[in-house]
Amino acid sequence: MVRLNKIYTRTGDDGTTGLVDGSRLPKHAARMEAIGAVDETNSAIGLAVCALAQGSESETAQARDLQRIQNDLFDLGADIATPGEDFTPGEMTLRIVDAQVDWLEGAIDALNAGLAPLTSFILPGGSEAAARVHVARASCRAAERRAVALAGEGPVNPAALSYLNRLSDYLFVLARAINHGASGDVLWTPGQNR
Repeated sequence: MVRLNKIYTRTGDDGTTGLVDGSRLPKHAARMEAIGAVDETNSAIGLAVCALAQGSESETAQARDLQRIQNDLFDLGADIATPGEDFTPGEMTLRIVDAQVDWLEGAIDALNAGLAPLTSFILPGGSEAAARVHVARASCRAAERRAVALAGEGPVNPAALSYLNRLSDYLFVLARAINHGASGDVLWTPGQNR
C-alpha cells in the first residue's frame, strides 16, 4: 500500500530521484525519461477518459477500459522503476505480465471487428474524444521509444515493451472506433495542397 503524508521531500533538489530498490539516478537518466514518458501517456489517456466518461453507453465502457489501462501504466512505471534482470512479479515487485498484453490484444480484436479495413492513412482528428485518444497514442509511441532506448542500455522487462507497443495499436483502433460512431475517420490525401 502506498501512503504519502508529505508530497515534497527535498531529496530531489540535487537533481536525482529514487528508484524502487532505493538507488538514486539523475533525473535526466534514460530510466527516468522512460518513466516520465509513461506518465505523460497516462495523463493524455486521462484527458480522453474525461471526453468519453459522460458519453453514450459505448463511450462510458471505453472510458472504463482506458481507466483499466491507466492502472496498468502505473504498474508499468513501477516496473521500469525497479532495476534488475528478474522480471518475475512478486508481492512487493510490480511487473507487467503477458496477461496484460493479451488483454490489450483481445480489446484490439473486439474493436477492430466492427471497423472497415483502412484504405488510406488517417489524420489524427474526427471527434474531440478521438483526437484526444490520438494524442495519447502519439504520447505512447514516444514512451515506447524511451523504453526501447533504455533497453539498449540494460535489461527491461520484455512484457513492458510489448505492452507499450500493443497499447499504441489499441489507442489507434480505439480512435477509429470512436470516429466510426461519430463523424468517421479523417483520411489523408497525399499531396492535396501542392
